[in-house]
Amino acid sequence: MFSGVTKAAKRLVGYQDGAVPTVSVAHWVNSKKRDPKEEAITYVKGLFPIFGWITRYNFGWLYGDFVAGLTVGIVAVPQSMSYAQIATLPPQYGLYSSFVGTLVYSLFATAKDVNIGPVAVMSLTVSQIIAYVDKAHPGVWEGTQIATTLAFICGFIVLGIGILRLGWIVEFIPAPAVSGYMTGSAINIVAGQVPGLMGITGFNTRAATYEVIINTLKYLPHTKLDAAFGLVGLASLYIIRITADRLMRRFPHRQKIFFFISVFRNAFVIIILTIASWLYCRHRETKSGSYPIKVLGTVPRGFQHLGPPHIDKNLIVALASQLPVATIILVLEHIAISRSFGRVNGYKINPNQEFVAIGVTNTIGTLFGAYPATGSFSRSALSSKSGVRTPAAGLLSSVIVLVALYGLTPAFYWIPSAGLSAVIIHAVADLVASPRQVYSYWCVSPIEFVIWSAAVLVTVFSTIEDGIYTAIATSFALLLVRIARPRGYFLGKVEVRTSAKPGSESREVYVPLNPKANLMNDTMKVVPPAPGVLVYRFEESFIYPNSWLLNTVIVDYVKDNMRRGKDFSTIKMSDRPWNDPGPRPGQDENAENLRKPVLHAIVFDFSAVSQIDTTAVQALIDTRVEVERWADRPVEFHFATVLSPWVRRALIAGGFGVGVPPSGVPAEIAAVVPYREGQTLPGLRGPMTDLESTLPVNEERRDVREQTGPIDLPDTPFIHFDLVSAVHAAEGGLTKTDSRSSMSKAADLFSE
Repeated sequence: MFSGVTKAAKRLVGYQDGAVPTVSVAHWVNSKKRDPKEEAITYVKGLFPIFGWITRYNFGWLYGDFVAGLTVGIVAVPQSMSYAQIATLPPQYGLYSSFVGTLVYSLFATAKDVNIGPVAVMSLTVSQIIAYVDKAHPGVWEGTQIATTLAFICGFIVLGIGILRLGWIVEFIPAPAVSGYMTGSAINIVAGQVPGLMGITGFNTRAATYEVIINTLKYLPHTKLDAAFGLVGLASLYIIRITADRLMRRFPHRQKIFFFISVFRNAFVIIILTIASWLYCRHRETKSGSYPIKVLGTVPRGFQHLGPPHIDKNLIVALASQLPVATIILVLEHIAISRSFGRVNGYKINPNQEFVAIGVTNTIGTLFGAYPATGSFSRSALSSKSGVRTPAAGLLSSVIVLVALYGLTPAFYWIPSAGLSAVIIHAVADLVASPRQVYSYWCVSPIEFVIWSAAVLVTVFSTIEDGIYTAIATSFALLLVRIARPRGYFLGKVEVRTSAKPGSESREVYVPLNPKANLMNDTMKVVPPAPGVLVYRFEESFIYPNSWLLNTVIVDYVKDNMRRGKDFSTIKMSDRPWNDPGPRPGQDENAENLRKPVLHAIVFDFSAVSQIDTTAVQALIDTRVEVERWADRPVEFHFATVLSPWVRRALIAGGFGVGVPPSGVPAEIAAVVPYREGQTLPGLRGPMTDLESTLPVNEERRDVREQTGPIDLPDTPFIHFDLVSAVHAAEGGLTKTDSRSSMSKAADLFSE
């Protein structure tokens, strides 16, 4: 019997033997079987990507890595000490973080360009967390212990996420949200460094950005001699960069020379300012030990805090509320940077492995006294432009930092703090999104432009923490809205010729009937389907948040545009449903109804539907019940371009596709409160009112075969490979002279 059913179904829709894909739970389970030993070996190898390329290392790679590592290392030294100032930590802690970051990351990296170390946004967050803990528990813990504990806990969390392969969670935060909080944070950092650049003191530079800007303007008359060093240093940094960029364009054959002149501008400016500071201040020490300008002071030589970190349980409890924002910043900035450089330079990163790299870097960093480190945009860009070839460039950068720690610390004493502020402002200003970039957000997605603006404004007028949470919350809300309220269109067709030559063949293309949703030109006429046939495209996975929307759209459209099958003018008002009281006095309900077409079939274009769930199938069942009740006749449901075998399986389970609902499927496939005491009526319907029971029984909906086999047999004449064949099948039922519908013919074929 079943072979006859299968052959009949294939003959009905023109399938070839074996052309219809099937799927079952056993098929899915068998397809996932793998060798556990092989999986374990592959997993361990994946934790150390260095083994994939180190055996092929060559002198060509060595040259590129040497140049990039040397260049980044020279830049990392002044930047690291500057960022430690932002974190309100001694400058040597920035060098600790930079050394460990560049050294450890090279062993675990899947991105060759990224440089790990202290960064501006993370440093600002560390300073705010230190201030938060110190305010709640004054004098209990030092800032250095708080920062090291934060690095250990956040690193451990990120490492766990990477080991468990949960890196996909970063996909829930879009690029505009990341750009928004980074732009707001950059503005916050720049505003906080301007007082140090000018030598202004007397107010809290860690307050909200707008407050810092206002107070800076108020205290401008109190500018000190530090401004001479800071402003000159900042101006020199921009002059060197702009001049070098212009000379590179004017003299392409000497581009490399001007590039390295531009690259070493940070070190050059810091060296000049340090010499100037020493010449000016060496004989002007006051009795209190201070100088006319603020200098960096003593930087201890070597690693002064080498050893296991002291992790206080009480400190962990005090940090608990700040861990989410610190972890998010640690991850988001690094993933955004690594993906960006991977996209530009033609390689793909592994987010899970990058999580492992960040986690290991920060947990090991605590052994050296480091504070949280992540990917640096400016140093990564510099590494990329310097021609880095592999992550091994980080090894040389760590050597440069190590040399600075053990050999240059006496010279660091005379570095003017205003000069470090100039370095920070110069580096962080590049994180602010350009007007062109912001305008592109507006052009691509105005809603995401609003998210970007909200993240920036909240960060500026509140804190980085609030800005990040705002960006994430608004992005998540937008995602839910897009899932719950996706676009959908009723379609019509246009004839498109395959070429401009006269007499060329034409093909049918289905486009939205609504002119506002159409990109077609005005000269092309969109022809609606035959009267009584609806074609609807749903542009999202059909799942529980949006299932009710499709039901509402279809049912409302049918009630507004299709003829009601039963003449309710012959029914007493007292017998009508409470929610359908009938027309107002003097209105002829039946006359208007007769002008509408009779509903025959609904065609769903499922080309954009990759997922379907139980709630959605129940919504389809409800839709079928309501439209058939309105039309007072059977309505064919056709499905086109069902690409997923699991979507096809779900439709068959709901009684769709075969033309006849299986007898084992209840009216509620997802019953929350199951009907008891035999209240489920024959014909797969729930309890009916007296009025509903007067409707004629649909003989064409009878069960045509016993469901003793699996529900995924390929006998689905109402599921089509393409939309054109689906619409033709639906419209073909209108032209048949036989009184039986196409579903009755399908039943006869199945019974052969």
